[in-house]
Amino acid sequence: MEALADATAGAIGGLFTTTILYPLDTCKSKYQAELKAGNSYKYRSLLDVLREAIASNRVLALYQGLGAKNLQSLLSQFIYFYSYSYLKRLYLQRSKNKSMGLGANLVVAAAAGACNSIVTQPLDTASSRMQTSGFGKSKGLWATLSANWKESFDGLGASLFLTCNPAIQYTVFEQLKTRLLQQRVRKAGSSPLVLSAFHAFLLGAISKTVATLITYPAIRCKVMIQSGDKKDDEEYSRPKRMVDAFTLIQKQEGILGFYKGIQAQVLKTILSAAFLMMIKEKVSRATWVFMLAFQRWNSSRRRSFLLQGSKA
Repeated sequence: MEALADATAGAIGGLFTTTILYPLDTCKSKYQAELKAGNSYKYRSLLDVLREAIASNRVLALYQGLGAKNLQSLLSQFIYFYSYSYLKRLYLQRSKNKSMGLGANLVVAAAAGACNSIVTQPLDTASSRMQTSGFGKSKGLWATLSANWKESFDGLGASLFLTCNPAIQYTVFEQLKTRLLQQRVRKAGSSPLVLSAFHAFLLGAISKTVATLITYPAIRCKVMIQSGDKKDDEEYSRPKRMVDAFTLIQKQEGILGFYKGIQAQVLKTILSAAFLMMIKEKVSRATWVFMLAFQRWNSSRRRSFLLQGSKA
């Protein structure tokens, strides 16, 4: 019940967050996927991507791939939060500890991230292909997936590597949350059930910033591997592995190329993580109450059915 409530709250929060921030995410992805052409970039900032969409009357194309992204986000958040909550509870039961330490939290979060990546990778790849295609040139979800099934798992290695990103994020968040609630207990003498919206937003932003700064080079490599943009009317020659993407960036852009678009990534991920945590903290209690009420109603209905059966 607890794992299911966390998973449902996380899925709802992820769905709302993805929809709200999708145009920013599209601009960020197209900006990240571009390599230097000669001595210059086509996009010098996120605003250049937005200007291109406006100039070509393709503003709505900023939402291309939204359906696939929402489906991927919904499944991803549900699988991640369910796996994380289930594995956390299992660890506490087996170890008989009252709370998880930093190391155990990191391992559990990474394991949950790996489960999520393996299941949702085809949708993640398809949404990235659609998102980074030329404005108005994106294919549908099925057409994107069926074009080459073998490419559906492109970037899986990078995705598995990047499980350390949410692992770092949620570890930092849980540690900061625990300390904040402990301080409130010492001051007020009682423990609040959930964080306030402001504190959830703030801790979500801090935890995601730390994770993003540490893992950004791998994030950019993953975007390049999954890119669906076009170049000279031919399909962009994408690197297939992280090592290929690293080599390409190093050769054409140097060390600083690994952090191209870091500002856009930090902005998007901070807003995304902060909104996600804020919505999840507020939705989780309501979800838990609803599930308890449904469980009691279902139990009452079963008892009534059994009583009727015994009388008959």
